[in-house]
Amino acid sequence: MHLMRDLAKKHRMVMVVPVYEMEMAGVYYNTAAVIDADGTYLGKYRKTHLPQVAGFWEKFFFRPGNLGYPVFRTAYAQVGVYICYDRHFPEGARALGLGGAEIVFNPSATVAGLSEYLWKLEQPAHAVANGYFVGAINRVGHEQPWDIGEFYGQSYFCDPRGQFVAMAGRDKDELVVADLDLDVIKEVRDLWQFYRDRRPETYDALVVR
Repeated sequence: MHLMRDLAKKHRMVMVVPVYEMEMAGVYYNTAAVIDADGTYLGKYRKTHLPQVAGFWEKFFFRPGNLGYPVFRTAYAQVGVYICYDRHFPEGARALGLGGAEIVFNPSATVAGLSEYLWKLEQPAHAVANGYFVGAINRVGHEQPWDIGEFYGQSYFCDPRGQFVAMAGRDKDELVVADLDLDVIKEVRDLWQFYRDRRPETYDALVVR
């Protein structure tokens, strides 16, 4: 963590750093730390939704996150974090928006198949429904010796209109750089009043079933 804090400070860069967190012996979380541009550790998000499917036995290794959906005020934007499988669940994505997130990062390790189609569908939909930017990150290649599938890359940024701002290629490591105009958030939210028109008093059944 000290190395990452030093790098963040050196390059004046906010960093979202996935880590294998050990709270105590036998208690582990799939976690991402958030470090501000001056090297300050702001806090962490623990992955909430854990898959238990072929190749991804996360319920065996990790506990579900218990810190809710924090939003971190950084030097450049208010940042939320969702991790990999979380992206399939709209509830946390909305909670991050309600918490003030301007950009949500989703560090992932996801393999080809149905996931590849959903990769370009779900997260732009979160961006539209919640009026924020999304930074979606995926690795590439095959991991040996397990070889559970092809990690297909295609990391990207999308805007609050769901439009792709920048995207990496499919089969090679790339650095994705994009200018994100945060003023677009207000512009879009003033046009599409999804937060004003929410009806939370009608949503009780969503959290009891």
